[in-house]
This record gives sequence, structure tokens and C-alpha cells, in this order.
Amino acid sequence: MRTRIGTRLILGAGLVTAAVIGLMTVSIVRTHTAQLVSERTRSADQLSETIKSSTHFDMLENRRENLHRQIRAIGELQSEGIRKVRLFNKEGQIMFSSDKGEIGTVLDIRGEACYACHAEGRPLEKLGIQARARIFPAGDGTRVLGIINPIPNEASCYTASCHAHSPTQRILGVLDVNVSMAEADAEIARSRAMMMALAMLAFLASSLILWWLNRQLVLKPVTALLEGTRRVADGDLATTIPVMAQDELGDLATAFNQMTHRLADTQLQLAQADKLASVGRLAAGIAHEINNPLTGVLSYASLLKKRFESDVPASEDLDVIIRETIRCRGIIRGLLDFARPTPPSRKPTDLNEVVRHAVAVVMKQLQMSHVSLALDLADDLPTAFADANQIQQVMVNLLLNAADALGSEGGEIRLSSRAHGGSVDLIIEDNGQGIPAENLPHLFEPFFSTKGTRGTGLGLAVTWGIIESHGGNIDVQSEPGHGARFTVSLPEVPPPAPVKPPPETHST
Repeated sequence: MRTRIGTRLILGAGLVTAAVIGLMTVSIVRTHTAQLVSERTRSADQLSETIKSSTHFDMLENRRENLHRQIRAIGELQSEGIRKVRLFNKEGQIMFSSDKGEIGTVLDIRGEACYACHAEGRPLEKLGIQARARIFPAGDGTRVLGIINPIPNEASCYTASCHAHSPTQRILGVLDVNVSMAEADAEIARSRAMMMALAMLAFLASSLILWWLNRQLVLKPVTALLEGTRRVADGDLATTIPVMAQDELGDLATAFNQMTHRLADTQLQLAQADKLASVGRLAAGIAHEINNPLTGVLSYASLLKKRFESDVPASEDLDVIIRETIRCRGIIRGLLDFARPTPPSRKPTDLNEVVRHAVAVVMKQLQMSHVSLALDLADDLPTAFADANQIQQVMVNLLLNAADALGSEGGEIRLSSRAHGGSVDLIIEDNGQGIPAENLPHLFEPFFSTKGTRGTGLGLAVTWGIIESHGGNIDVQSEPGHGARFTVSLPEVPPPAPVKPPPETHST
């Protein structure tokens, strides 16, 4: 059966709370009961001492009738809770008692009045109050607290002419006082009932508080997250979840909102990319169809120029046709390269050599544009796993872009190579005007150009596609007025795995 997390939390916290409150209640009730019993025991001991003091002279002078009368009178004090008072000798024979029927009887050594002393195994006069007290059930269903008080042999007893006690006899008898525990038990019952009621009230109050806190702090945020997730699953990427608190669930709601926002942006980008892909496929088909007529136009224009070499105006017009046709064919070729990139033929390649070939291709154009080129190629550059022709195309594109960024006044381009963390980096820097910050995110988008009519906007897009197909990376850093820096990173050729020598064999 499916159980909600809030219910589990409440049940778990409720069980823990109930266990803690229950243990506290039991501990308090036991402590209170022990205190009441201890207080009642001390009260009974004080009563016993009072009785022993009041009967001291009657016992000393052997006034038996007075002793009988006092003990019966004390036993009748029901308001004090006294149930029985008796005095027995060391042999356990009851000599005086508030109950006439048991006078002269002998107590069993295993009985409740004698067992406490004999079980302790210590002299009676050395027993503490708790060791001399015992609680036992009465016939009417209540409990009785009995406490024994030894009557020591004094000098006035064994020196008097009326007594024959030996000086070595330490205990003459024992005074046993029984008091009712009815009031104490009633108070204990009331305390137990009150503590149980308070425990139940505390449990209910804590459960109610836990339920409210769970609803406010857990249930509502989780429900909002669940509903938001379902709406996103149904395709509603505009869903936002209110942040209810500055805690982990609030952070989760914030992260969820950021995720849906990024998903919406990604969906738009994918839709745009799909449109661009469709346009690219359409443009590639059109470009392929246009390329053939352009080739025919270029061929016939070249033939006509040879025929009209003497006709200067016509020859100039044909030059315009040829130049623009070549330009159109270059645009179409770039479009085809972007729409249908050729898979790279990767193999171990010396990138320094690739750079030198690319420089040889563009050097004449750089000189005509008053651009100086500085090479800083690492001597110990590791080989890269790349297609030399495509990487040369990348270098030519980046060098020409850097030259265009310097403008007609010229400037300086610095091209360097280095090994860096498992990759080989080719770095092209110029000291031109730099790239505006708002243009940096769009540099590698198709047809984006800052050259106006002098560019098609496909060079960097083709460059990015080549680097990505190589498993590399291209990074751009630029500050306005401080030039631009393009870093192309290509993976190194992994070192060959060491060949394990064959195991040695021994002939026998």
C-alpha cells in the first residue's frame, strides 16, 4: 500500500514522541511512588519511636497493665492510620498487642515481621529504616506498611533488682508498628492517573504540532513540486513553483524553476536548430542546382572575354561577370561545405607543419594587407590526431579573419602552438579592435558576420564544425580595443600501450 511521506514522518515522529513521553511518565511515577513510600516509612519510624518513648518507663518498671492499655489505645488511633501495634520478645512471642487475639502467639521466622531482619543477616540494631520496613497486603485489599524498632537492653534494665537480664543481651524485644497505606496508595493512583492524562495531552499536542509543521514545511512544498513536475511532463515548460521557504525545499524549488527555464530555452534552440537544419538542407539542394549553371556562365564569360579582348568596354564588363560569378561560386561552395561537411580522415599529424602550409597559402594576402605574422611554434610539440587538410582550412579561415579584423591599416598577428593537458593548442592572436561582447555568443552561428557584404558568415561556422568533428574545442577571448585570441585545442595521439614480453618457457 502506498503511504505518503508526510504520513510516514508523522507516524515516525509520533512513535518516538510517545516512547519518550511514556518513559518519562513511568520514570516520574516510579520516582513519586518511591518518595511517597519513603516519606510514609519515615513517618512510621517516627511514630514507632514516639510509642517506644511513651512506653519506656512502663517497660522498665514492668507495668504490664499500663503497657496493655497504652498499646490498645494507640492501636485504636485510626485517624493516624495505625492498623496494629505489637511488641514481641527475641524468641518471636508476642507479649503485647493491640489485637488481643494474638497475644502469646509465636511468629514464624519466615513471616513478614521477622523475615526482614533474618534475611539481612545483620544485627537488628544496625539495620537502616528501609531495611526494617516492609509492605504487605492486608485482608481488606489494601496495603500495610510495617516497621520494626528494636528495644535495646539498657544498664537500668540489667542492673535493676526487678530484672534478670544479662548484660550481654543486646536486644530485649522488638516493637512492630503497622500503618495503613490506603491514603498513600490513593495519592499514588491519583498521581499516576494525572501523569497518564498529562502524557496523553502532551502526545496529542505534539502530534498536532508535528502535523501542522509537516503540512507547512514538507507537504505543501512537496505537493507543489509534484504538481509542477507533472505539468512539465505534460509539456508545460512555462511552469514555475513558488519558493515557500529559505531551506532545502526552497532551494529545490529554485533549481526546478531554473531547470524549466533552461528546458524552455533549449526547446526553442532545438526548434530553431531544426528549422536551420531544414533550411540548410534546402539551401544545399538549391546551391547544388545553382552551381552547375554558374559553372556554365563562368565558362562562357571566359570564352567571350578572349573573343572581345580588343573591345575594352566589353572586356571590362565580362571581367565583372567573371569576378561576381566566381564570388557566387565561392559562396555556394562554402554553403555546401557547411551543409554537407566531409568526415575527417584523422591520423597522427604534425600541427606545426600544418600551420606552416596554412601560412604559405595566406602569406601573400597578409603582406598585401600590411599584416605582419609572428610564429612561435613549440619544438617538442606532440602529434595530434587530426585531418591535416581540414585543420589547414581552419587555420586559413582564422588567419584571414584576423587580417580582416585588423582593417586596411594592418597590424600584427601572432600564431603559436603548445602542448596543454593531453591536447595540442593552436593560438591565433591579433592586436585589432577586438570583438564586441554582444557578438561573442553569435560568432559560430551560420550566416552571422561583422564584415557586411565582404563576408558570408559561414567561415567560423564551418571552422566550429570541423573542430567539433575532431573531438576538440575552440575558445574565443576578446576585449574591445585589445584584439582577439582564438584557441583551437585538438586531442593528442595517445601513447602506445606497452607491449608485455612473452612469458619465459623452460624446457624440461
